Amino acid sequence: MNSPPPDRDRSSPDDGGAPVGRRLVLAMLGLGAAGVVAAPVLQRTLEDGLGAVADKDPTGLTGLLPNGGGFRYYSVTTSVPEKTAADYRLTVDGLVDRPATYTLDSLKALPQTRMVRDVQCVTGWRVPETPFEGVRLSALLDAAGVRPGAKAIRFTCFDGAYSESLTLEQARRPNVLVATRMRDEPLAHAHGGPVRLYVAPMYFYKSAKWLSGITVTDSVRPGYWEELGYDVDAWVGRSNGRDDAPTV
Repeated sequence: MNSPPPDRDRSSPDDGGAPVGRRLVLAMLGLGAAGVVAAPVLQRTLEDGLGAVADKDPTGLTGLLPNGGGFRYYSVTTSVPEKTAADYRLTVDGLVDRPATYTLDSLKALPQTRMVRDVQCVTGWRVPETPFEGVRLSALLDAAGVRPGAKAIRFTCFDGAYSESLTLEQARRPNVLVATRMRDEPLAHAHGGPVRLYVAPMYFYKSAKWLSGITVTDSVRPGYWEELGYDVDAWVGRSNGRDDAPTV
C-alpha cells in the first residue's frame, strides 16, 4: 500500500483542508464503541458459521481457517449430530461400583469449577486465557466408585469415531473438567458441545469434543490421534517434540 503524499495525511490551513468537526469526532467515537459492543456477536456468528461448514466438510480444509476467537475446527467424521438438553446423555461405566447416566441438566446441577487457561493445539495455534467451566472429572469418578485394579479412563464421543484416554492419576487432577461452558457461555456444538472434556495442561486433542462416554479401564488404550502417532501423554511443552510454554 502506498504512503500518503507528504503533509497530506491531515488537514491544515495551508492545504485548504477543513478541520474535523466535533460532531464527526463524536460520531466516529460512537461507531468505535458500537464496534466493541458488536464484536462478540460478530465473532460468535463467524464461529457458528465456520463450525457449520466444517461439520460438513469432508476435505478438512476448513480446519485451516482461523476465526475471530482464534480456534480452528477439526472433526474426524464428515458430520456430527447435534445434541440438545433433551437428548444428551453421558454414561460413566467400566470398573466402577455405581455406573451412572447423566443428562445435561444433571451435570449442570453438580458443583461447578471455572478455570481460565491458554488453549494450545499441537499444530501450533494458541488461544490465550480461555474460560472453561464444568464438573471436575474426579467428582464423577468418586461418585461412581472406582474399583481396585482400575488404572485408566477411556473417553468416547457421539460423533461415533473419536476417542481419548487418560491415566487414572491424570484424570483425578483438579484441572481436568467435564465442561459444559466455554468463554462464559454454554458450550456450542462447533466447540464440542453440549459437553466436552477439558484437560487444561495437555495439548487440545486430549480435550475430546462431543463427549458421551467415560469408561474406567485396567490399562491405557490410545485414542484416535495417538493411534496415528501423537503422544499418549500430551503435556504442553513436554511432548510431541514441541517446546510450547505450559498452559498452567
